[in-house]
Amino acid sequence: MTDGTATDTRPRKITYVAEATSHGGREGYVTSQDGQIELKVAMPPELGGDGNGTNPEQLFAAGYSACFHNALILVGNRSGYDLAGSTVAAKVGIGPNNRRGYGLAVALSVSLPVLDPDIAAKLVDEAHEVCPYSNATRGNIDVTILLG
Repeated sequence: MTDGTATDTRPRKITYVAEATSHGGREGYVTSQDGQIELKVAMPPELGGDGNGTNPEQLFAAGYSACFHNALILVGNRSGYDLAGSTVAAKVGIGPNNRRGYGLAVALSVSLPVLDPDIAAKLVDEAHEVCPYSNATRGNIDVTILLG
């Protein structure tokens, strides 16, 4: 928006709730309420761990890439484009912030090999407005989108 007011991206109605539980933090395991997830969690070597398990950043990258890709397919379909062969890869970085805590940064790499670059860029911009992860992170996390 150009008038400086924030856009309200909160859901009007909750239609699905995912549930997951951590057992032991970054050196334990995570489970989902429906049994679809049961994963060992470990600190990556870069953060002093052994890397013998997944980590929250990998799970966030997987979720964001899948969600953004679905938003991209949705806006593509709405505009009459078949996005078969498209991909979205996410990199999630973590590091100390200025408040004695930690922060995240995200880089999304979008591949739309069959589309004109101007059309691809328009669809990526629209997907960034539709995607719940983009809406949740906007203004809180640096998100870079690379189209290639």
